[in-house]
Amino acid sequence: MFEKTNSRQKFGAILQTDFGKDDDFSYSRVRNGDSSATANPSSFEFLSRPTPESSPFNGTTSPFSKSPWLAYIEVPLDDPINTTIPPYMPMGSLVREEGHIYSLAACRDLLYTGSDSKNIRVWKNHKAFSGFKSNSGLVKAIVIAGEKIFTGHQDGKIRVWKVSSRNPNIHKRIGTLPKLKEVFKSSIKPSNYVETRRNKNALWIRHFDAISCLGLSEDKTLLYSASWDKTFKVWRVSDFKCLESISAHDDAVNTIISGFDGLVFTGSADGTVKLWRREWQGKGTKHFFSQTLLKQECAITALAVNASATVVYCGSSDGLVNFWEREKLLAHGGVLRGHKLAILCLASAGTLVFTGSADMAICVWRREENDHTCLSILTGHNGPVKCLAVEKDKDSTFENQRWILYSGSLDKSVKLWRICEQAPAPSPHHHGYLTPNSFPSTHSLPLSRHRANSPKIIY
Repeated sequence: MFEKTNSRQKFGAILQTDFGKDDDFSYSRVRNGDSSATANPSSFEFLSRPTPESSPFNGTTSPFSKSPWLAYIEVPLDDPINTTIPPYMPMGSLVREEGHIYSLAACRDLLYTGSDSKNIRVWKNHKAFSGFKSNSGLVKAIVIAGEKIFTGHQDGKIRVWKVSSRNPNIHKRIGTLPKLKEVFKSSIKPSNYVETRRNKNALWIRHFDAISCLGLSEDKTLLYSASWDKTFKVWRVSDFKCLESISAHDDAVNTIISGFDGLVFTGSADGTVKLWRREWQGKGTKHFFSQTLLKQECAITALAVNASATVVYCGSSDGLVNFWEREKLLAHGGVLRGHKLAILCLASAGTLVFTGSADMAICVWRREENDHTCLSILTGHNGPVKCLAVEKDKDSTFENQRWILYSGSLDKSVKLWRICEQAPAPSPHHHGYLTPNSFPSTHSLPLSRHRANSPKIIY
């Protein structure tokens, strides 16, 4: 059933880098994040450079004056010079020299970052706040459901954490999925074992390969986990019980997302995007295969649904983003073209869609009716952009919708960007803008590049 087959090379020619010897880069099958590239520098700068007196390495100044965040630009909305602030402004970088960033999750004023260093770091108001450590190494995914934080790991396990009621700096592990009790209970019945590889069996409630992605249902009562073992599993958030395991693809499942109307979308290294229909049966669930939305040679690496739940986006290793429209019964809407190398992550907020790539850049797209316009290309990372998270800016207003975008990279940093949703589309004839070739689904895609020469926070 799960017999391993020889997988095709889906990324084509991949430039080699020295990002490390971790399993993600050495694994033979093509999976989400196994590529790198170089980016073109830009002359745009929006943050002032620290002076020698304010350098964090100058021992003659106070700890406050040494903070690189003194260079952070904070402009009130009613400031008369606010009209000159770029609509895509780099705010700074969060850096800990301990590992590549593989996962992000933002909730209120907290940001969780996962890396290959076994540590999950917590940042509050863009400053180091706390952290907690797992024993499994690479943290592949993080999702937050109420007071519970779920982390997916390279060892195939999902760990559950909760903030201490006595000390908000402390995160306690309150469970591991599957629960040990459920493992013992299931191991008694031979029918609970499935064939994973030739002459090898495993319990159906356990992932026997790395977790690649985590997702939540619309009401956050169900947790979905996708894995390199070609399956996705469904867990009940309230008691951590595994309700279902679905053998979904012929290769690693790289991404999963719960969309709308009880539909679940999965993307795989086998080049397909599949649609599943969820039905409740008593206290459990049953997922039925509905259709294949896309079948291609290139690996599927990321999925996202826009904020209004009307469009499904899919990124792949060829650098393209396909999308389907709900109002047209999930008919294929077209293709967005903005990257030279593999798409590694997607995020959406309001009418905006963000795409992160192995080419080290982030494209900012805005959907208006049936058209998508690429408003800007954000550059500044020195490695592939592996994960994105977005939340509303606390200073955002109805007339001036603004978002804070977090981008995690294999250069071991997280960059912060302030994005204005109502920013005018750049003119293709304006100095400093590029106009790439249009795809049939899009009109002209004017691109602007903004480079984040931003200060770092190093601990």
